[in-house]
Amino acid sequence: MPRGLTGKVALVTGAAQGIGRGIALRLAEEGVNVALVDLNQDKLNATQAEVEALNVKATTFVADISKLEQITAAIEHTYSTLGGFDIIINNAGIAQVQPLSDVTPEEFRRITDINVGGVLWGIQAAAKKFQALKQKGKIVNACSIAGHDGFALLGVYSSTKFAVRALTQAAAKEYASSGITVNAYCPGIVGTDMWVEIDKRFSEITGAPIGATYEKYVAGIALGRVETPDDVAALVAFLASEDSDYITGQSILTDGGIVYR
Repeated sequence: MPRGLTGKVALVTGAAQGIGRGIALRLAEEGVNVALVDLNQDKLNATQAEVEALNVKATTFVADISKLEQITAAIEHTYSTLGGFDIIINNAGIAQVQPLSDVTPEEFRRITDINVGGVLWGIQAAAKKFQALKQKGKIVNACSIAGHDGFALLGVYSSTKFAVRALTQAAAKEYASSGITVNAYCPGIVGTDMWVEIDKRFSEITGAPIGATYEKYVAGIALGRVETPDDVAALVAFLASEDSDYITGQSILTDGGIVYR
């Protein structure tokens, strides 16, 4: 069990479903009070009920994480509602399956605003709050195996995740003197709705049967099974805890054995 999490307050973006929901539940199991941020209030409410069933406090906030003012407001809501702010998990993001030759300026801007901008603004707003409170803090960002290797038909998505690695390293160096650590987690093939959509898009572009792309990638996992949100959440809980206090600037692969660094 990771040390030093009981009674802490964390904000998790993209918390309504998938990996974000899994992270929120794992942190709650460790005694963390959790602010849940996403775009869908109904799904947020469902996750909130699950979190509160674990005997911790939870609150929800609807925000577009690509907007600095909205993530800043979410942090202020977290602090005023839950009585503190110790951890931010910049989890929210979107995928994009598209040949590089077909990417439009609008598509490029959208994924970059969310996947890169959402992490940048989360880092900036959280660090400012930690510094204003004169306390240490934990910033944990969502990266990917696609932040270590570029994947065909996922070129722009991969570029956003490479950017997250760079932001994580730079922020770790800039904020170390304030006692703020900045790390990232890099999942592989996680069995969530996002991969359902990725598989569907691969099918449309390549003509592969529905499910074939998913099965191909899963077959390449050394440990022989698809990743779950719980697998990701276990690493995130460690990075949010005291056990990782001497780790910063790292983007750690948690993929069951696909990409090796």
